Amino acid sequence: MQEKLNDLKKRLAEIIDINHAIAVLDWDQQTYMPPGGAAGRARQLATLSHISHEKFINNIIGHLLEELREYAEGLPYESDDASLVRITKRDYDKARRVPPALVSEIAYASAQAFDAWKKARAESRFSDFSPYLQRNLDLKRYYAQCLGYTDHIYDPLLDEYEPGMKTSQVKGIFQAIKRELVPLVQTISAKSHLVDNAFLHQTFDEQTQWEIGIEAARLIGYDFERGRQDRSPHPFSTSFSINDVRITTRILHDYFPAAFFATLHEAGHALYSQRIRSELEQTPLAEGASLGVHESQSRLWENLVGRSRPFWRFFMPRIQTVFPGQFRNVTDEKMYCGVNRVQPSFIRVEADEITYNLHIMIRFELENALLEERLAVNDLPELWNKKMQEYLGITPPNDALGVLQDVHWSHGSFGYFPTYSLGNIFAAQLFDTIKRDIPDLNSHFEKGEFRGLLDWLRIHLYTHGRKFTLEELANKITGESLHTDPFIAYLKSKYGDIYHF
Repeated sequence: MQEKLNDLKKRLAEIIDINHAIAVLDWDQQTYMPPGGAAGRARQLATLSHISHEKFINNIIGHLLEELREYAEGLPYESDDASLVRITKRDYDKARRVPPALVSEIAYASAQAFDAWKKARAESRFSDFSPYLQRNLDLKRYYAQCLGYTDHIYDPLLDEYEPGMKTSQVKGIFQAIKRELVPLVQTISAKSHLVDNAFLHQTFDEQTQWEIGIEAARLIGYDFERGRQDRSPHPFSTSFSINDVRITTRILHDYFPAAFFATLHEAGHALYSQRIRSELEQTPLAEGASLGVHESQSRLWENLVGRSRPFWRFFMPRIQTVFPGQFRNVTDEKMYCGVNRVQPSFIRVEADEITYNLHIMIRFELENALLEERLAVNDLPELWNKKMQEYLGITPPNDALGVLQDVHWSHGSFGYFPTYSLGNIFAAQLFDTIKRDIPDLNSHFEKGEFRGLLDWLRIHLYTHGRKFTLEELANKITGESLHTDPFIAYLKSKYGDIYHF
């Protein structure tokens, strides 16, 4: 059996190397590639995606998985070998349903769409992007049909990012948190005068913002010997190996939180990717468990750490040193309240913790309407604005602040958005468990000590890579299934304190 297992690992390692080469090209497209390189890059991504897919669905891999099945079933469920066979078989069965030509076409179309989206957003003109979005949508409908589904066309696309999760479950989760969020927003709106954040809307030197963001990322544990930060139109993180995990950010010269929290968010992703066990390298297990689990880490470090009171008790003097004119008279308590001000906003990535999930619900509803063909692509901006008014009471003045703000649809990433809310929910559930294990966590933060938290997450979560689903991890780590109570309790406690209710 060991010979067959080694053969499987060797074949998978070759495919993973190709996939990491694809990731390098994608990273370059979003960071340094000159505009003239777009057509060639689309072709290169399509070619490599086709090669990778063909190698993976090869009958030899299928035969090896079948021959290893009985061996793997006799091992402990969470052992490396049992997990490798189980997860690879799950991926293989899905991949076999998708023609290599479709994989190639999706890669080509999404590379073209990204370039079109970047230009359309700069001009704030949705009509320039809509033909590319239509192509991505058509391809993803076909992709979903290839994968197959029983209840909803959204299910197989959601499963790409959150294995085992169903559209009906997401709807139930959103209904549960919406019942709590809407009254919270109303209560806080009546008390909005209690929190001022005008001091965050000043002119901030971009290079200084860049440097303080890197300092904060290094502080929480991001290893710059195995990573780097660059600029991109939309912040993201990517991994070429456990020892090369990169992040990007974008900087606004007139709003301090944008770059700072984008860097913390992406560094949260990177902390996870850098601390997966090295023994899992070059296997399908050397990734995050799911996008929901990955987003739990980006949102945990961004919000539960970076927007916490003890964090700012430690970090405020440093901020005052680099921006003395802007923050000289701002106390750590005022900064804490300011970065947590609840206010409906056009841009999702700059939304507060309470209204953020309303942004996600809007995108989830629009994606479902598009996939079900209840909504035409050309009508998307109008319905986007209508839902923004319905959910948040504001209407975007242009497409750049509305329907064009997110990069995801240019990549054809339908089904991704719900994972942000799942991440928020899981992060709160995890944090309750962490605080029971580390009762003096806040005092650690006040001293600028984050190693204790990082080590806990490495031992309990990061080390497992992709062995478990979100639901399995929730039960394994917290002793409970994923549920919304800790998240709602966290919001009510934190914002009740800030807004005195």
